[in-house]
Amino acid sequence: MDWDKLRIFHSVADAGSLTHAGDLLHLSQSAVSRQVRSLEESLDTTLFHRHARGLILTEQGELLFDATRAMMKRLDTATARIRDSEDEVFGELRVTTTIGFGTLWLAPRLAKLYEKFPDLKIDLMLEERVLDLPMREADIAIRMKEPSQADLIRKRLMSVHMGLFAAPEYLEQRGTPASVEDLSDHRLICQNVNSAQVSAASYLVKDLMANAISSMLHVNNYFGVLQGVIHKLGIGILPDYLTFDFPNLVRVLPEVESVEVPVFLAYPEELRHSQRIAAFRDFVQEEIIAYRKNVKDQKIR
Repeated sequence: MDWDKLRIFHSVADAGSLTHAGDLLHLSQSAVSRQVRSLEESLDTTLFHRHARGLILTEQGELLFDATRAMMKRLDTATARIRDSEDEVFGELRVTTTIGFGTLWLAPRLAKLYEKFPDLKIDLMLEERVLDLPMREADIAIRMKEPSQADLIRKRLMSVHMGLFAAPEYLEQRGTPASVEDLSDHRLICQNVNSAQVSAASYLVKDLMANAISSMLHVNNYFGVLQGVIHKLGIGILPDYLTFDFPNLVRVLPEVESVEVPVFLAYPEELRHSQRIAAFRDFVQEEIIAYRKNVKDQKIR
């Protein structure tokens, strides 16, 4: 099967328009149309329903588009591996992690990575949904549980506990709770138990809500919870890795915390030799070591 025709078909199917595909391929609309028609003739089938507002794939077109999409992903992987065979670290690296960890821990530390590798282009994808690494939805992931997908290299980075935190000014105004029962006199800031989050956090919220909390503020990510705490709206449920970067926060009822939440780094087996992966992996591990040392020094003081 003619690769040029498949490449043009893929671009048309992805763009949904002969004109847009032609612009991307630097071909005229008529040239693109001829190639698609020729491919349809060679396969003896219709690949697109043609409408005034664009093109819609037929069932046969969907099957072929699935195949070309997989081919493109494999080509992207091969291209990345070829580029990464050089000693230099450059190009795009797609990193996925949760909104909380990405905004509160990872993003503030990326300046150090860019100082070392200025030609690296990080695409930071923050969401609770677990992206499919083997299908190259992302290159590398940091997740709050061990990834279950096959063909992944995984490394445990650290452990996190969810706990209660408040601004010192808030506690001066409202008082520091001496027991879990005292939380009924305070506003609890947390994620909704039904929102996407680590299960340990939702279990802790449920346990605390059993104490007849009179006022609550739900935010759908930990960055929002942190903002509520900093602005003295109440006592928030936050990950304990914030204790170093936000030393002014006060840990409330330190004996009240979630079960351990493991933090894992993972990437596809096929990217084992990627220089970009190695650079990011080593950077994160170095930052974890520095974070642990700083936390230990804080406790000694």
